[in-house]
Amino acid sequence: MQTTTEIGYNSKVEGDVIVTRLEAALNWFRQYSLWPMPMGLACCAIELMAAGASRFDIARFGAEVMRFSPRQSDVMIVSGTVTYKMALVVRRLYEQMAEPKWVIAMGACASTGGMYRSYAVLQGVDRILPVDVYVAGCPPRPEALLDALIKLQAKVRREPVLRTLKQPGPALPTRPPVLQAGLQP
Repeated sequence: MQTTTEIGYNSKVEGDVIVTRLEAALNWFRQYSLWPMPMGLACCAIELMAAGASRFDIARFGAEVMRFSPRQSDVMIVSGTVTYKMALVVRRLYEQMAEPKWVIAMGACASTGGMYRSYAVLQGVDRILPVDVYVAGCPPRPEALLDALIKLQAKVRREPVLRTLKQPGPALPTRPPVLQAGLQP
């Protein structure tokens, strides 16, 4: 006896109905379609590039579309040392991203300034941006970035769709006016 299998949509079938909340469905879509914007500022950027290679395959998590435009991305991955000179650019690019947006601080330098305790290095990108996930290491392995991406996906899954807008972090620290303008008082 042969059984025939119908291919395609059968409008007479009424038992296969999926019931869910709209918020859960939208968060599921957002969770698996994160578009990162890589901010490779130092040596951690090499590990960020390695995460996109075939050995680690960031595409398994729906984040293979690396966008270099802030208007086309929703996850900023800050990898490397953030100097005060570059901090203004990083902040401006973050502000140009559309909501909802998230930030991953990759590496010791992006998280805390690393070993650079100088007047030129920002001691953590969380002073200018609201960071969602920190990745430890100097430099962190690509697996650590993938773990951070999984944690970010879990956070996206729990977020309410109509949440209030994130408030930016504290104001960008500035140098004294004498050093900033290059003039004598």
